[in-house]
Amino acid sequence: MKVAIVHYWLVNMRGGEKVLEALLDMFPQADIYTHVYVPEAISEKIRSHRVFTTKISKLPMAAKFYQKYMPLMPDALKELDLSDYDLIISSESGPAKGVVPNPDAFHLCYCHSPMRYLWDMYHEYFRTASGFVRFFMKKLVPSLRLWDVMSANLVDCFVANSHYVAKRINRYYNRPAEIVYPPVAIEKFATIQRNPKDYYLFFGQLVGYKRADLALEACVRSGRKLVVVGEGGSAQERKKYESSGLVSFAGRVTHQQLEEYMGGAKALLFPGVEDFGIIPVEANAAGCPVIAYRKGGAIDSIKEGVTGIFFDEQTPESLIQAMTRFESLPPETFADRSKFAAHVAQFSQAAFTAKIQRLVDERKRR
Repeated sequence: MKVAIVHYWLVNMRGGEKVLEALLDMFPQADIYTHVYVPEAISEKIRSHRVFTTKISKLPMAAKFYQKYMPLMPDALKELDLSDYDLIISSESGPAKGVVPNPDAFHLCYCHSPMRYLWDMYHEYFRTASGFVRFFMKKLVPSLRLWDVMSANLVDCFVANSHYVAKRINRYYNRPAEIVYPPVAIEKFATIQRNPKDYYLFFGQLVGYKRADLALEACVRSGRKLVVVGEGGSAQERKKYESSGLVSFAGRVTHQQLEEYMGGAKALLFPGVEDFGIIPVEANAAGCPVIAYRKGGAIDSIKEGVTGIFFDEQTPESLIQAMTRFESLPPETFADRSKFAAHVAQFSQAAFTAKIQRLVDERKRR
């Protein structure tokens, strides 16, 4: 088969790019199509493939302001000639699925998330945007939503990275989706030695939707220690929490340092809502339990009472109650690493590859 993988943009290495790498392992001769490509920010594995860009890459400062050009991306996708390819895999989080395949090709869309700025997070983006941006959002979003729904008709098979995303695909596109969890490098964390100490861990960028504020407030109010790994947030906010004597900000850390923090944490706090959330799986692979808000991808990635527990309201009070409940459990509740290993096996790259290959093979047999 001739294979084309259409990825929204290649400007950094995050979860979507890790999925792309796993797809390239499956299809080593695949060509890559994307709107914007910054080679120096991308892994050698991706750079080793032929990468083609749309006309968006030729626009002024596209490498930095690519998202500002989103209204032009649907038209740019339509100009891509993919008529020679037998299998097209679109990696969708920004505009990617709107390519036009030949009639005999199989178009599989791995949807990390329907575009949140068009759908479920539209009002949040609108509230925080400048007046200039809000003006254009009002003008452009209705037509972009229409294109987004219509382009779903060009997809033969939707694949979602969680049940949470599958529900949104069904809501916005009226299409069912197969569930294939993204590949997580669980083997990198499986050898971490657990020696829990007197602190909780928050790991992630200090941006709004991650809800680091909940973890910070809950720990400070309840007199619990918290280590925050990740960048972002204002210096003034960090100083305020550090003055409590309970919070320490580690910033960006090496993998070895992260291993130490996961090995020593009582539990990872995961108070945000994410489409999937790789961090809880990495923590579980290290044998570290997770206390998570009961919504989003965490419902798939955490097994309650085996690899973690949930809290039901996105408030400091609810998180404090969960930490108190967690501390009241018998020590052996989360001591069996074999239970953690059995749970996280479904998130391995091998599991991802097997499920994607099954979907492709089923299409071949038709």
